[in-house]
Parts: sequence; structure tokens; C-alpha cells
Amino acid sequence: MKRNIILDCDPGHDDAIAILLAGSNPNLNLLGISVVAGNQTIEKTARNALNVATYLGIDVPVAIGCEFPMVRERVICAAIHGESGLDGFDFPKYDKPFDKRHGVQLIIDSVLNNEDVTIVATGPLTNVAMAIKLEPKLLNKVKEIVLMGGSVDNGNTSPAAEFNIMCDPEAAHVVFSSGIPVKMIGLNVTRKVIVTDEVISRMEKINSKPSDMFAKLMKVFNANQRNTFGVKAGPLHDPATVACLIDESLIKFQKMNVVIDISHGPSYGRTNCDIFDYLHAPHNAYVAMDIDVEKYWNIVEKGIKAY
Repeated sequence: MKRNIILDCDPGHDDAIAILLAGSNPNLNLLGISVVAGNQTIEKTARNALNVATYLGIDVPVAIGCEFPMVRERVICAAIHGESGLDGFDFPKYDKPFDKRHGVQLIIDSVLNNEDVTIVATGPLTNVAMAIKLEPKLLNKVKEIVLMGGSVDNGNTSPAAEFNIMCDPEAAHVVFSSGIPVKMIGLNVTRKVIVTDEVISRMEKINSKPSDMFAKLMKVFNANQRNTFGVKAGPLHDPATVACLIDESLIKFQKMNVVIDISHGPSYGRTNCDIFDYLHAPHNAYVAMDIDVEKYWNIVEKGIKAY
């Protein structure tokens, strides 16, 4: 039986590969794609999501969601993802329309009209939090929320905060305190899956439309990582969310209490993960602690070859 998922994203180079995996696996039923601002403005992330889905032949509704965070000012990540949000690949000009619903409504409809829906979130959690607030029935209907965000240790936009959580900490607070089962895949794990030149070459040899998109996007992604962080290659964060649904043995999770810092102080946006159960507080999230790197790239390769 296929697993029903809704993908909420902000493409973004790594989001594009998450879309690729979600659309190619025979055991996943992608109900739709809701888009949020994050890596770029909503106009750009929405266009990117529609372009990727159309290019890959993924025929699902793509809906434009929230343009701004719930409380804080908007933040984007042009240094890594470029002016377009997906610098490095030129998509054909498509005339396929966006779904007429708001992205938040697409999430609500997908959950209420289907059984056991998993929300996969690879960007800021604004759309997901707003859906929960707008339709309380989701609290008992969502199977789980699998998200890329946070970390058990250091951030990547401040010493404390990871980008997706930092973009809308208040939304993350809503999600983590909702009571819906949450799986958090943070930087402590995704920093292990580096898109090396060898990985790019491996995927490029598949010699297909999806592999061409992967290689061209990743080369620019890595160039931007070098310019911004001084590293040779960057981590491919977001596809880990979809990959762990494809193979549940990929990531080792530990259940614990996670609290989002919404204090607006120096640790604003931190995911405070009580690994050692100091607080004896309710365990509200399964937190990723390790990943099988070889298995991860095998899943990506298989996903590319599936088209």
C-alpha cells in the first residue's frame, strides 16, 4: 500500500531533489506540493516547485502558500540558492497553472480527504503551522510530520539556529507543541551527506533529464557553498526527509523533548533537544541521530533512475 504524503517546500536546490524522490518512488503517493517562502521569495520558490514538478512529469497540484513568517520579518537565502532560488539550471518555459487553492488549504484538503497522510516539510514551517491553526481536525488526522530543520548541536545561520527553523520559529513552536507525531531531521545528521564531486559524477553518468538537472544544480550549489562557508562541497539536507520514508532503516531516531526558542534573544530559533532527558518533560519528537550515508546516495541514485 502506498504511503500518502504532502510535500511542503521552498525550492531551493535540496528541495528540488526532495521533489524528485517524492515523485519517483512507487511506494509513495504524492498528493500535492505546497510552497512557502524561505530559500527565496514566494514568487520564486513557487515557480521553482512548479518547474521541477513539470520538468520531471510529476502531475500533482502545486499551490502557493505563505509569503511571510507568522511573527518575525522575512529571511531568504540567496547566498546559497542564488537569485532565482535554483541557480544553475534553465528550465523550459511552462504554462502549467498553479493550483487555485492557497498552499495552506491544499495541506488541509489533502489530509482531510485521504487516510494516514504524512506531511513532509523541507522549508520553514509556516504553511504547516497555519494549517494546524486553521483546521484543528488535522491534530487527529495527520499520520506524522517529517521535517528537515533544527539540530541537536550548532546552527547554520547563527550559533544556535538552523535556517528553516530560524525563518519562522513561532511556526516551529506550533508544530512541535501540536501533539502530532514529529520526526526532526537536523543538521547533526544532514551535514554527513555531502554532495562531493564523486557523487555528482556518479549521478551525472546516469545520463538522463533528471540526472542532468541534478548535476547542474549541485555544481552551482557547491560553488555557492564554497563562496559562503569556505567548504569544498555542501550537504544535501532536504531529501533525507523523503529518503527515510522510502527506507525506514536509513536514519536512527531518538525520542525526546524538543522546545523551540522563541525568546527573540541570541538563541532565537534554536531547537533545544533534551537528549539526556534532564527535564523529564514529555517526549514530543523523534530526533534524527545518525544516517547511513551510503544507503542515502543509493536511494538518490535509484530515485533519479526511476524516471
